[in-house]
Amino acid sequence: MLKLKTSVSILLAASVLSGAMFSPVTLANEVIKLATTTSTENSGLLGALLPKFEAESGYTVQVIATGTGKALKLASQGDVDVVMTHAPDAEAKFIADGFGIEPRGIMENDFVVLGPKNDPAAIKSSKNVTEAFSKIANKPSKFVSRGDNSGTNMKELIIWKAAGITPDFAGYTSVGQGMGKTLLMANELQAYTLTDRGTYIAYKAKLDLNIDFEGGAKLANPYQIMLINPAKYPELNHKGARALSDWFISPATQTMINNYKVQGEQLFKATYKK
Repeated sequence: MLKLKTSVSILLAASVLSGAMFSPVTLANEVIKLATTTSTENSGLLGALLPKFEAESGYTVQVIATGTGKALKLASQGDVDVVMTHAPDAEAKFIADGFGIEPRGIMENDFVVLGPKNDPAAIKSSKNVTEAFSKIANKPSKFVSRGDNSGTNMKELIIWKAAGITPDFAGYTSVGQGMGKTLLMANELQAYTLTDRGTYIAYKAKLDLNIDFEGGAKLANPYQIMLINPAKYPELNHKGARALSDWFISPATQTMINNYKVQGEQLFKATYKK
């Protein structure tokens, strides 16, 4: 009889423990894999935002910061639960191909052209960014490209194409690195480079470069968060991914994005609209 009672007690304890394992309180054991761009990581934005989401939700976010091209590839292979990038054309294809659903524009900043303080190619007087790039190539001047199929690299290649230039001129260097390392290399070489404003501001104190050209619709830099199609990869953490996407568009998080500053400068502008 004693053995029976002991067995029942063990079963009841196991049942309670099992129920606890699947309760909302223990969601801390669940991981959300987020593929995103180096700019959201290098700028410090995710480091400022995600701890609050984790504390509120119980989820843990594993950030894979890489170029947009690789981030979308990871998402299309089902290697991550959710993706946040900044390359509208590539994102549109990702969705059209059936890999992504529910794209939400959550924020934006812009691209700027950094260069030496003496602006050797005289791009400051350019009417638009294609003219600025033409001057750099025709000088020719030094230009450091990320060369990593990131959103920034995609934008750079679009601008070269619009300018009718193949970027193989003397002084052009493709490094295959993230934005932070590319900025440091451009600084060392005293070269021009294209960067998102957020990462530039975050690295500004380490650089002896100026914004030599900025402005215009062609330098807009919008960011989207997209869920992975559950019909493609039903085994992913879709519940957690949706929770993160919903959190990014909440009024409180949108305010946090607007309020995030480095050295007193706002890095991103929240853009979500219902």
